[in-house]
Amino acid sequence: MFVRKKTSKNSPKTAIQLVENVRIGKKVKQKIIRHFGTALNEEEAKVLIRLALLYKEQLLKQSAQLELFDKNAVDTIETLVESSQAKQPDRLDVNLKNIEEEKRITTGIHQVFGKIFDKVGFNEVLKNPSRKKSSVKLLKNVVLGRIAEPASKRSTARMLSEEYGINTQLTAIYRMMDFIDDDAIEKIQEKTYIYTKQLKGEELDVVFYDCTSLYFESFQQEGLMQNGYSKDGKFNQAQIILSILVTKQGLPVGYQVYSGNTFEGNTLEDAVKLIKEQYNIGEVIFVADSGLISHKNINELHSNKVSFIMGARIKNQNKEITAQILDKSNYKKIDSKQHETGLLYKQITINNHLTMTLTYSPKRAEKDRYDREVAIEKLKAKLKKSKNPKELLSNFGYKKFIKVKGEADLEIDKQKLKEAEKWDGLKGIVSNTKHLTALQQITHYSGLWQVEETFRISKHDIKMRPIYHWTNKRIKAHIAICFMALSCMRFAEYEIAARYQKLSPKEIRHQLKQVQTSILKDNSTNKLYALPSKIQEDAYKILRLYDIKHITTPYEIL
Repeated sequence: MFVRKKTSKNSPKTAIQLVENVRIGKKVKQKIIRHFGTALNEEEAKVLIRLALLYKEQLLKQSAQLELFDKNAVDTIETLVESSQAKQPDRLDVNLKNIEEEKRITTGIHQVFGKIFDKVGFNEVLKNPSRKKSSVKLLKNVVLGRIAEPASKRSTARMLSEEYGINTQLTAIYRMMDFIDDDAIEKIQEKTYIYTKQLKGEELDVVFYDCTSLYFESFQQEGLMQNGYSKDGKFNQAQIILSILVTKQGLPVGYQVYSGNTFEGNTLEDAVKLIKEQYNIGEVIFVADSGLISHKNINELHSNKVSFIMGARIKNQNKEITAQILDKSNYKKIDSKQHETGLLYKQITINNHLTMTLTYSPKRAEKDRYDREVAIEKLKAKLKKSKNPKELLSNFGYKKFIKVKGEADLEIDKQKLKEAEKWDGLKGIVSNTKHLTALQQITHYSGLWQVEETFRISKHDIKMRPIYHWTNKRIKAHIAICFMALSCMRFAEYEIAARYQKLSPKEIRHQLKQVQTSILKDNSTNKLYALPSKIQEDAYKILRLYDIKHITTPYEIL
């Protein structure tokens, strides 16, 4: 088998195919195993070629392991697949009046994400997987259940039974979670990183890093569950801190879990170790937000020879640097389609190792001004209504624009408002990179949204929070399950965008949840039949991408 690039004189497109040589008599012909799509440029071709090579590797691996397949370990979905592929009679002689629906099974989620789960190697992360076949299978079903409809483990067990025909007990899920120890979590991250690297087809050159907080439905503090600075605004509830690394395409690299009272700036040392020691990544640019910037962290990155681009706290600089930041006379216009129209920038030197790149956005300045004016109007309204105006001083959002007049009177500080206006539309990044231009640094830093998008998916699509587990081991197992679900989602999103079109994780899940099969029973013969649902074009394309054939006619369940 090999990957073929096929071009045509009358078309600018390049077809990427996986083919094999087949001998027919004395002639050898090339048989197309799978068509991976068409590319309009070299960059698109590289992505499709990497996917073709990865698919080839999976085919070879499957053929080598075929004899190890456990044919007794089948569930309802596997039974449906096997029956649809088996030889069926030419016609089904049934009386529709004797037919009733036994169950309706959602098959699309398990068919597509189940393949991704196995391709990544998540079916090999538990210790001695051949001896824990039921737990391995249950882990897979719980991960896929979280992709389909994230909920508590109790609700997951019920949903797997009702919608997917997979009967399981809550106690079995908890037993399986206890097998997800530190070694299993390390394997999960290792498998994820390897698959991300395979999809990219090269060493990582840029990684994005950030932290978030995940709260519990508990006010008790114990172990990892601690109160701290909550990004969800739940300061009175226990939480944990989750840090995550992703590529510039949003593909996951790794994660760490910390107690809820951990300052996010103190997590960076572990991220550097993950990059340099565990994954042995060489030249990489580390991109992070301003929450991580400190002299300690800058020295940590610099001493480990890690290039970095981090958000700068531009209002905390000395007088000389501040004057340069606020002097807009020598800002240059950015003429690039990658950035918003009218964006200005300039770069200043901080010391021998660091530079600061500033950007000024007229659109952002207008938004900053509008947000402040709205806040001031709300503040004025509160000042008029408040019987004890000094209570407003405890509100951080208002405090900086209020000054005390006399013993009890408060008024808007116009001087502070005027000072605030100077910073409207300004943002900065600090970097130790010598080989990147200011524009390249700005472009890399603008990709930080990939981490924010990953957290959005983890919190909303996967629903990592709230957490209902209390012991450290179960908390870590819960995060590991969610991370596997998140990884499968991100991998599907990347592959589908490369070979079909851009679809959000939410849309992919919606399309695959429509791929259903009704199980019908003939009450006169007790025979079972399957009636596949009609699916939309997007769902059909996604199934085709993963070599899944959707039968459209009824068939007997054997």
